Amino acid sequence: MREDSPVWLAVQEELLGNGGADFGAPSCFDEFDDEALFQVFNLSRPCISFILDAARIRMKTLALKNPTLSVDEMVMVALNYYAHGVPSPCVLQRVGQCQTDCLTIMSTVSGVIAGMSDQFISFPLTHEAKKKVAFKTEKLCRIPNVLGVLGAAHFKIRASPYETDTFRGFINTLGYTSVVSQIICDSDGNILSVEKCCVGSTFEQELWESSFKGREMEEEIHGPFWVIAGKGYNLSKHVLTPVAEPANDSETSFNEAHTKIHDVMRTTLGSMKRRFRCLNQLCFAQENSLAKKSNIIKACSVLHNIAKKFSVPPPSDAGQIEPLHPGKQRAEPDINPEALKARQKLIIANFLKVSRSRNPPSKKSLRRL
Repeated sequence: MREDSPVWLAVQEELLGNGGADFGAPSCFDEFDDEALFQVFNLSRPCISFILDAARIRMKTLALKNPTLSVDEMVMVALNYYAHGVPSPCVLQRVGQCQTDCLTIMSTVSGVIAGMSDQFISFPLTHEAKKKVAFKTEKLCRIPNVLGVLGAAHFKIRASPYETDTFRGFINTLGYTSVVSQIICDSDGNILSVEKCCVGSTFEQELWESSFKGREMEEEIHGPFWVIAGKGYNLSKHVLTPVAEPANDSETSFNEAHTKIHDVMRTTLGSMKRRFRCLNQLCFAQENSLAKKSNIIKACSVLHNIAKKFSVPPPSDAGQIEPLHPGKQRAEPDINPEALKARQKLIIANFLKVSRSRNPPSKKSLRRL
């Protein structure tokens, strides 16, 4: 486990202070050896023990709809579902449940783990924390004052083409049915924010404008920092998009740096979907069930951060990059002139020196940055 941050130390204090005899207690997971444990849950033993201790505290106060199962057994069913998208026969046999019983268990456990997002998914709030995140990002891509990478994460669902109105709403820009959530990650792939769960046809810019984090950033609550975003977003004073048509070396170098950091989000989503295969198919498309799908997405985001904290290696086929969604292309007149000036200033300050040995940008090209 890497260096502890205050939030993780606080969680450990809560577990030690309130968990009592349950903290680190034996569990049904002990029946698996380490290799089998990873194959069934895609997580390590210390990581699962930490998740169990956190879940035990929160589930003690719940009126469980399935009192025949212990908290540990319910968490086992949920973690197995997250890892493979369907409950494994070996797990169902151990807990004495059939596949249809798992829906209620999944709903309960996902709600509990999603409720832990305030502790395990944290956007940098203090000036020192923001500087630290921005420094690591600049070290990776040379773009300064970046707090995170913004992306719209699509998760496939099943939809009936016979339910025309519902079906159309879930079709995304790549042509398949999905729900979409807004995610922000840092340069290491830690999830900093996860919001919304909308039908797949929702545009990225709509997600941003209606999100809490989007309003906070645009209202200057987080100061003079950027989030990196793709072409589906509007350039603003706090959303940094690539130059649409680079005309010189400076613009090209900036776009290359932008792609390098933007690919962190794509790799992060690809790894998440391979560690938690349930995200590759979130059941059937029903708008009134979006809250349940949102809980699963948030729960997997929480578990992703915990797995990274415990340095759990991803499954061997993880790490493939997530395909880019084209997004809605915004007309040039819609872009804020102040935002254009801010991006121009950033490019000149950090990428102009790359092109000085070649042909420096003309005044005309600088005006269109």
